[in-house]
Amino acid sequence: MAKRIDVSDLNIYYGNFLAVENVTVSIEPRSITALIGPSGCGKSTFLRSLNRMHEVIPGARVEGKVVMDGQDLYAPDVDPVDVRQHIGMVFQRPNPFPTMSIYDNVAAGIRLNNKKMKRADLDTLVERSLRGANLWNEVKDRLDRPGAGLSGGQQQRLCIARAIAIEPDVLLMDEPCSALDPISTLAIEDLMTELKERFTIVIVTHNMQQAARVSEQTGFFNLSGVGQPGRLIEFNSTEKIFSNPDEKATEDYISGRFG
Repeated sequence: MAKRIDVSDLNIYYGNFLAVENVTVSIEPRSITALIGPSGCGKSTFLRSLNRMHEVIPGARVEGKVVMDGQDLYAPDVDPVDVRQHIGMVFQRPNPFPTMSIYDNVAAGIRLNNKKMKRADLDTLVERSLRGANLWNEVKDRLDRPGAGLSGGQQQRLCIARAIAIEPDVLLMDEPCSALDPISTLAIEDLMTELKERFTIVIVTHNMQQAARVSEQTGFFNLSGVGQPGRLIEFNSTEKIFSNPDEKATEDYISGRFG
């Protein structure tokens, strides 16, 4: 079940350093939201705050609210591990578990969550996840081989299969194509478009064309100078952001005048 996320007055810190300031935004279900902006402006930090991966870094914390389905994900009684079961993540560099087989990579999240499943049910889930990641036909005859033996584009789809196997509500993707060639990038973009039928997807990308191609909404992050916090400058429909943005800074970034 895809879920909506409402973020209000979010400040994200690393120790005393305010990295991202005062973000208020709503992320719609069953759609792709792209986050764009120059390096170091807080896009990935913001993304990681949505499933509480941010606080894995010592001294990192947030103020403000991230609400999914009426539940504040930062409420004192909420377990971050539980949050991450509902909000999956795919990283910039494909990171399959190198010693595990393709099959075990996909099943890892299920086993981690201590879900005892019959082998036949697990087989079905692994196949469904690999089909969902558009990888099944390429790997079905070598499920027992190491995931690390796949090409970069295949490894990234394996990581997506691993993320969707636990059936999250939201899928976060941090520059999922930046390490991939154009053909693999296109495959991942097509896949995202299919997956948004089932998930709420938020993607950080440096590729303007990618944001324009795949997303319904786009947020532009920027910072006024080194050592300043990143801010969400503008959030609008992707079509508007790329054709007629409200802010001059957005237009300058998209047209390549800076960043």
